[in-house]
Amino acid sequence: MTQEQRRPTLVDVAHAAGVSRALVSIVMRGAPGASEATRQRVLEAAGELGYRPDARARLLRSNRTRLLGLTFSTSQPFHSEIVDAVYAQASAKGYDVALSAVGRGRAEERAVESLLDAGSEALILIASTLNENDLGRYAHQVPVVSLLRNDVGDYVDSVSCDDAAGIRLALEHLTSLGHRRIIHVDGGTAVSADQRREAFRAEMIGLGLEPLTLSGGPSEEDGLAAGQRLLALNPSAVVAFNDRTALGVMESLRSAGRNVPADVSVVGYDDSQFARLSYIQLTSISQDAQLLAAAAVNRAVDRIENRQPLGHDVSTPHLVSRATTAAAPVSRA
Repeated sequence: MTQEQRRPTLVDVAHAAGVSRALVSIVMRGAPGASEATRQRVLEAAGELGYRPDARARLLRSNRTRLLGLTFSTSQPFHSEIVDAVYAQASAKGYDVALSAVGRGRAEERAVESLLDAGSEALILIASTLNENDLGRYAHQVPVVSLLRNDVGDYVDSVSCDDAAGIRLALEHLTSLGHRRIIHVDGGTAVSADQRREAFRAEMIGLGLEPLTLSGGPSEEDGLAAGQRLLALNPSAVVAFNDRTALGVMESLRSAGRNVPADVSVVGYDDSQFARLSYIQLTSISQDAQLLAAAAVNRAVDRIENRQPLGHDVSTPHLVSRATTAAAPVSRA
């Protein structure tokens, strides 16, 4: 770094304002002890120099970082919506956020360890795949909040959405449109896949309908592969594991000459940005990213500040009806 690029210091501001370093420190901390005229002179000098207080260093000196560590998957667009909402809620609570991505080349354990190394006071793990023992081990170091997954053992807080209620809403919507031959393209081994698959089975049996399920996964490619097997089962409607899976199913149907929703209705899950695109307009189950993020941040902060015992929050989803669902074809109603 050149001299011109060097970050301005308290000493630089003091020289520019013609006061002591101690007086500059008083002004920057907002503490009493400086006249209004001196305060304004110091602030003007700091502005001209581009001086910014090192908040992280100050917090570290007080043994606090006010930092929430957040893991997310690089392959899931719904996670990015949660990340945006976490930032907003954390800022409102006076906390900052450290992000750590989980991807094909980066295991979740590595993502978590980097957040702990950065001094995170609590962890929020989106759709964690860690086992209960690993989650418990981290929870003995800092509070851990599992987001989108609630089967996390006795030491971890969780914030999730009611998957059974979401599947029920999808099926109520489709059956109200006259659909009876409905297939679930599941999420394979993804987090929440088991819960949604079992909820589909139970709800369909309760409706007196056959619970047909195809193995899928959380990506467009998984939906596309399942969609190619879907045609032989001749469904009038599909409930997909998530919106990305639904997009793959829709592309497979389109390639086979089937129209959505005239021939087959499709319901996604998450109500992600993809679902809301004007040229897609996917009917989807909304988990409300902002609501989930706010609940996760609130629980993490409450645990840091010892205001709440460990607990599990479950929110209720809602269905957003768009252009991919319509009345069942008469031949398959």
